Amino acid sequence: MSAGAVVNLGTLGMDQGAHLLVKRALRALPTGGSLRVLGDAPALQIHLGAWARAQGHGCTALAGACVLTRGNADQGRWHGAERAGGVDPSQDNAVAAHPSSRWGLAARGAKVEAGGPAFHFPLSDKDVVWTDDAARIYAQAAAAQWDPAVAIDWQAEIAHPEEIEDAVVQVMTYLIENEVAALMVPSRFLTQVHPHFREILQVLAIQAADEARHIEVFTRRAKLRRPELGLSTTGGQVSLKTLLDEPDFAMATFLLSVLGEGSFLELLRFLHRHAPDPITRQVAKLSAQDEARHVAFGMAHLCRHASLDPSLTGRFAQAVQRRHAELQHSAGLNEEVFDALILLAAGSWEPADIAMGWERVQELKASMDHGRQVRLRRLGFEPERAAELSALHTRNFM
Repeated sequence: MSAGAVVNLGTLGMDQGAHLLVKRALRALPTGGSLRVLGDAPALQIHLGAWARAQGHGCTALAGACVLTRGNADQGRWHGAERAGGVDPSQDNAVAAHPSSRWGLAARGAKVEAGGPAFHFPLSDKDVVWTDDAARIYAQAAAAQWDPAVAIDWQAEIAHPEEIEDAVVQVMTYLIENEVAALMVPSRFLTQVHPHFREILQVLAIQAADEARHIEVFTRRAKLRRPELGLSTTGGQVSLKTLLDEPDFAMATFLLSVLGEGSFLELLRFLHRHAPDPITRQVAKLSAQDEARHVAFGMAHLCRHASLDPSLTGRFAQAVQRRHAELQHSAGLNEEVFDALILLAAGSWEPADIAMGWERVQELKASMDHGRQVRLRRLGFEPERAAELSALHTRNFM
């Protein structure tokens, strides 16, 4: 549209959306260009004049029309605005290394007006939080969400003896408190991550949702045939408290996801193999699928972080040693859970079966240790050092 352009509003008033047509016409004009506005709405000249002054445009009233002169206020408003990176994280420089605190809650890729408030997001360093796998992990997690009400056949038959059911309830009670910790840790850091790293926020949010669902199904399974849950020990609470007390994002992710949830994943697979009923088997299988993603995310972002910061592995080792020192006088895994796992793996009270159950629990602990060592080596630890650190992991598994 050239200077001297005309827009006819008909009977549309400025209080009915006519400003959209006027703004559209003005956008096509250079600063100083004129726009003739025609219209039959009552008080159009008064309303148009007030609107033009508020927008920084000139307005001259003529018989049956108004002539607007485009000002430069619109350009001035966006002077100093910044583009907050790019939408597609696969493009170069789309994800900023240190996003501005002034970008606040703006979507990545948006043009952010200057002069906005500064937001404090402690986790605003790409090297600390980012992994290129985040978008893929989130997409997988979103596609794999399951509804406890329909994904599990809660009406399936439970035919095992009452003492086996007691063992199931005790293990479920143990799983619940561990999953509460696994929910709270990512939730705490979720609010600290700069929204520029939206894929990380999404992964942490869906991880918390996974844990909330696990708490639901473990509780529901425990209550199927019992009005009350099992026992919770001081040793278990002390162990989990060290996860909640860890203030550093990388260290908390390392202790929870790489060591704790990795071991927890082996436990869920163990329960799937030795579940005494189909409901427990389904609960363990579906929960393990979620936990595998949590471990994958923790490994992906910590491997990247460790490759950029050689000192990180030393801090990981210190975190393990510090936690071991805090927990060395605690009982670790409570006796009731350990005995329940043996009984579930045995399937009966026959001495030979109990011996087999005990052996299977030893194999579980060895499998947990092996998995921890593999993940530690992926993070850059030498085999011997990985074995030493794995051996220091809490006896409470998580």
